[in-house]
Amino acid sequence: MSAFIQRLREKAFHLRGGVWTLLFLMILFSAHPSSMASALTGLPLVFLGQVLRFWAVGCIGRYRGERVGAEALATWGPYAFVRNPLYAGNGLIGLGWGLMAGPWAALTFVVIFVLLYTVLIVPHEEAFLLEKFGDEYRRYRERTGRFFPKGWPTGLIGGPFDAQVLWKSERHSLLTTVAGTFLILVRGLTAS
Repeated sequence: MSAFIQRLREKAFHLRGGVWTLLFLMILFSAHPSSMASALTGLPLVFLGQVLRFWAVGCIGRYRGERVGAEALATWGPYAFVRNPLYAGNGLIGLGWGLMAGPWAALTFVVIFVLLYTVLIVPHEEAFLLEKFGDEYRRYRERTGRFFPKGWPTGLIGGPFDAQVLWKSERHSLLTTVAGTFLILVRGLTAS
């Protein structure tokens, strides 16, 4: 892999919070739902995405930072189903917001999200995990999908869960999700 691509992936990972904000603003300013039904269609996905994020954060038990890091390879909880449940949760939230905003916002979100996360952000994290955990990560990667389950996990789903880390690690995400959902709903109601 070229040094340029490696630096680009590292920068995208570092800026992923800002990128998420830009994706939200793109959805917000393109919000033109065709009906209240389209707005309500997205709400369950937003809720499910945030629940998935809570579950994932409690399983990793550490605050996420600006650099890739892992004390242990989490393979339980939502990590037994997919390797990136935090990003899958983001995808559900963003898709829910997009559906609330209208079909073009949803389509635009999906295209940008898939390109950004599958080409830049996730490969950067996976390179770290492969280097740190080697064959253990290779085996995990073989049986677990990146964003979508490959099937029902054969091992245990249960494992350590630290609810105390949720407030420290996830409060900003929760506030962003609630405020973002409210803003899209208000904009959608005033735009229709």
